[in-house]
Amino acid sequence: MLSVRRVLLALWHQAGGGQRLRSVSTGWSPVGAAFNVKPQWRLDVLEKSTGLFGVPELSSPEGFQVVQDNALRKAESLVEKVCTSPPSADTVKMFDLLSDELCKVADLADFVKVAHPDSSFREAAEEAFRNIGTMVERLNTNIELCQSLRKLLDDKTLLESLDPETRRVAELFLFDFEISGIHMDEEKRQKAVNLNVVIADLSNDFLIGANLPNKIDKNVIPEHIRSHFSWDGQYLQVSGLHADSPNDLVREAAYKIFLYPNSRQLKCLNELLSSRNALTQLVGYPTFAHRALLGTMAKTPENVMMFLEKLSSKLRERTAKDFEMMLGMKMKLNPMNRELMPWDPPFYAGVLRAERYNIEPSLYSPFFSLGACMEGLNSLFNQLLGISLYSEQPEKGEVWSKDVRKLAVVHEDEGLLGYIYCDFFHRPEKPPQDCHFTIRGGRLREDGQYQLPVVVLMLNFPQSTKSSPTLLTPGMVENLFHEMGHAMHSMLGRTRYQHVTGTRCATDFAEVPSILMEYFASDYRVVNQFARHYQTGQSLPKPMISRLCESKKVGAASDMQLQVFYSILDQIYHGKHPLKGSTVDILSDTQEKFYGLPYIPPTAWHLRFSHLVGYGAKYYSYLMSRAVASMVWKQCFMKNPFDRAMGERYRKEMLAHGGGKEPMLMVQGMLQRCPSVEDLVDALVSDLDPDFETFLMDSE
Repeated sequence: MLSVRRVLLALWHQAGGGQRLRSVSTGWSPVGAAFNVKPQWRLDVLEKSTGLFGVPELSSPEGFQVVQDNALRKAESLVEKVCTSPPSADTVKMFDLLSDELCKVADLADFVKVAHPDSSFREAAEEAFRNIGTMVERLNTNIELCQSLRKLLDDKTLLESLDPETRRVAELFLFDFEISGIHMDEEKRQKAVNLNVVIADLSNDFLIGANLPNKIDKNVIPEHIRSHFSWDGQYLQVSGLHADSPNDLVREAAYKIFLYPNSRQLKCLNELLSSRNALTQLVGYPTFAHRALLGTMAKTPENVMMFLEKLSSKLRERTAKDFEMMLGMKMKLNPMNRELMPWDPPFYAGVLRAERYNIEPSLYSPFFSLGACMEGLNSLFNQLLGISLYSEQPEKGEVWSKDVRKLAVVHEDEGLLGYIYCDFFHRPEKPPQDCHFTIRGGRLREDGQYQLPVVVLMLNFPQSTKSSPTLLTPGMVENLFHEMGHAMHSMLGRTRYQHVTGTRCATDFAEVPSILMEYFASDYRVVNQFARHYQTGQSLPKPMISRLCESKKVGAASDMQLQVFYSILDQIYHGKHPLKGSTVDILSDTQEKFYGLPYIPPTAWHLRFSHLVGYGAKYYSYLMSRAVASMVWKQCFMKNPFDRAMGERYRKEMLAHGGGKEPMLMVQGMLQRCPSVEDLVDALVSDLDPDFETFLMDSE
């Protein structure tokens, strides 16, 4: 591990020598301790607030108006400069600077509007996000701006003088113009702008509605299960599926009530799908899916469906066996229930795992204190990539909650790479999803310095107690490693242009680094470096890890089949319109064909499917990314998860480019070949096979 002195010297040189390092603290502390103890806050009431993420204007909600207006003013100036300058490589740099000015506000606001505990900050961020988005839509239909880019790309001599990354970024900017209908007349372009605004509003409304609880008169619920649901003084509130409840009736009631169709939400989804289709038709694509999949690894809806249907065919028999085992367990526990229902698989798969492998989370959690897991990540990144994580004390007003930790990411030779803000602990009104947010993208600035990336990782871990630090379940550990995979992608995507920084890449490639980290989290050689009992210091026994890994394969085929069903439903909704029936009819038909358990009328699961917003026509990305990650793990890291040479290759071929290179070319560079659809399907299916040899060896 690097010495603190060497780190500070590296940071000193990174910042340009003897200048005062305002953004880098000398108060480094071990990363594990930083997460296993409560942070100590300075109580200097006279200290001036530095503002959220060090942005001085954001010391108050009103500052969003200031940063928004500044960004819009700079954007207008840059547009004029681009339009009056002769075409050259500088044209792309100006486009990227324009993108950066707007994204620095929009990305930060996108996070604050969902995560800040103060409603006034959330509302101000929401307004700024909306206004910047409107400006982006205007720019994407600005003919003069587009023509300045076309002049560059149409000049063969100039085009040949561009390096590959600059050329790709120029083409990506042109692509944004084209999918926004730049080729249309002014009336249609304005219509496209208006449709995008409508789609943004509908998307926001759908996300809100997807998470609202359903309320019901308590007399509708049998008295002996009412205590399982919250009571607001007038109604019982059902805010989830209660999938882990051992009571069959509780799960059934939760499923039928939580998924009961809401007419307002149904209307919102129908309008969202209709508006997306209208925009697609307006700008000249066959379907929304065709438009959404341009630039991805899959490229077309036809390729996506081929992948999903081949995978479904390979999974069918395994899924049937999973359901058979679950039904057997259900009849064993409750002989009166002789049919497996859609609310059953998560619970009975868990029962089977526990019975076969004894993987009660409470047996594992004492070995997985949050601090130990962070030290494990630090050790892995250090060995694999030459990177260390250092905890830094935030300035006053820099973070939105006292529980947020700030990490500096430092390379042993290159110095400071960027910052990760870790918003890891549950608090009231905090969104339940685990997320990675880009706050500021990396890029090469005009002065030759690199603009360091800044990201937030948001998870929902329990707080520490007086008697113990935060202890994670195996599932939480996997989620932590997953999100850290996104963060490393952001830190190591050292692109020249902000437009393609880090995770700003094809959706079906963006999940590869994060899912790959799940394989590291399941490898005993990795886990053994950090899993220690928080009281005794005892190492986690190897057979426990083996049992945990094998237990994940129980019900895995049916779970993957469920993902196929979701992905195909997403493709149909974003395919040819008008749809062949209502969204509920399509849900029912697709579930019967691609999952196997009966649809329960009048439930409307799709109205809770929030991924239809952010992953519209791209939900398959999780499966395809997992297939690629599986291939990378088995070929490159399974033999030695700490192989530094392979880690450097991984950085060079996959992480470093962000979205600045065709995604399949990055995969090809890592695997030394281009995988076929059959390769991808086989990689997923092979992950389901039990590793009996390893399991038996570890159990001896």
